[in-house]
Amino acid sequence: MSIRHATTIRQLLIAPSSLSATLVQVYFPADNVTLAYYNDSFKLHKGDIVFVDGKFEGKRGLVTEVNHNFKIRASDYKRVIAVADMQVHGEFFAAGSHFVTFDRDALPPEKIITWYKAPTKEGDDFIKCSDDTSFSLDKLADMNIDPAVAERGYEYYCENRVQYLCVDGTKGYAIVEGRDNYEVEFTLKDGVVSHLLCPCFCHYTCKHEFAAMLQLKDLLQTVTTQYADQYAATNFFAAICADTLFTFIVNPRKAGRLTL
Repeated sequence: MSIRHATTIRQLLIAPSSLSATLVQVYFPADNVTLAYYNDSFKLHKGDIVFVDGKFEGKRGLVTEVNHNFKIRASDYKRVIAVADMQVHGEFFAAGSHFVTFDRDALPPEKIITWYKAPTKEGDDFIKCSDDTSFSLDKLADMNIDPAVAERGYEYYCENRVQYLCVDGTKGYAIVEGRDNYEVEFTLKDGVVSHLLCPCFCHYTCKHEFAAMLQLKDLLQTVTTQYADQYAATNFFAAICADTLFTFIVNPRKAGRLTL
């Protein structure tokens, strides 16, 4: 993914002499807690999304203050270990609860995942295996999902928990917000979905998958009726929840333009 690791930053992106250490205040929205962290690996600014080590490892934090004038014992502080790639440029179109782009460079999965996930640790690789189960997107009843699970998935869909969804050719990918942020993968060909996978602990069709399929069906209807030419030109679209786009990208900006 494109989360910027410390060693990569030092070796490839900047000269070591151009980066000064900082003491940053990081706010964790999920816990309503703000803590101080030592940073000597990234050029951070207010509003940056970061991940840290220690007690709040794996949780998304927002930089609220950056201090260049301090004296501390470094061993007393946990560190910032990753920063999200929040450089978003491109043309976005309104699509109900989401904004959609047809530009692969505007919001690809490898960029958006840095907003939600800390870097994968060594040894945390996923093992994927899928059978030949498939169903038509027009007949979600064929998903063979428990009614109670489907109801909860529908609630997730209505609550806009499908934060991000993209289709690149036949390859599909979504991020669904739950207790964690789950990466749902699928294949879409001629309206038929197959190889639907979610890394949550359910061993059956889960609410995250059902929510993603409801959102996919909704977005495809909008894309193919309102933006058919744009979609046909690239065979790609990526959709981001409107609230997320404005919270993390539009509102913090002091300059720039959003083209609709």
